[in-house]
Amino acid sequence: MKLIVGLGNPGKEYDNTRHNIGFEVLDHYNDQLSYSEKFNGLIASDTINGEKVLFFKPHTYMNNSGEAIIKVVNYYDIDINDVLIIRDDLDLPTGYYKIKYDSSSGGHNGIKSIIKFFNSQEFWQLKIGISSAKGDVKDYVLGKFSKKDQELLKSVLDDTSKIIDSFAINGPEKTMALYNKKRNN
Repeated sequence: MKLIVGLGNPGKEYDNTRHNIGFEVLDHYNDQLSYSEKFNGLIASDTINGEKVLFFKPHTYMNNSGEAIIKVVNYYDIDINDVLIIRDDLDLPTGYYKIKYDSSSGGHNGIKSIIKFFNSQEFWQLKIGISSAKGDVKDYVLGKFSKKDQELLKSVLDDTSKIIDSFAINGPEKTMALYNKKRNN
């Protein structure tokens, strides 16, 4: 069983903000998934090539994401090596992404929370570039994408759907080898 987590903040005021790219990736992946409220978030399941996959959007707000995610991991007895966290990254330009394992939080409060509750940073992350903050970081990550950045993200969202399928079918190492070679323009 695999767990795909899209990080974001609940509430309409956060829709389409840079910090909610994880939610956006899951919505783009399959808008037909039927989510239900459980574990202080929204959860759905699907089968990809015979592999059961859970999709989760924590509703604890970004800074407490780990609190909700650990409940899902414990309830379903999921190995943290079978968890993929999809999140925004200030260190990558918009239109780029990178799959990483055993990576620090890089200052990302959602990842800090997950590391705390997992008691480990040995899990998979799909980092989606949102470029460097211009001014106050909080205002920047909670701001909306420009039209130009939205265009750059279209191909990223298509690639993330392929990454999710590959993570379930081929496993994380092969997925990382395949998709970290691709760079978007």
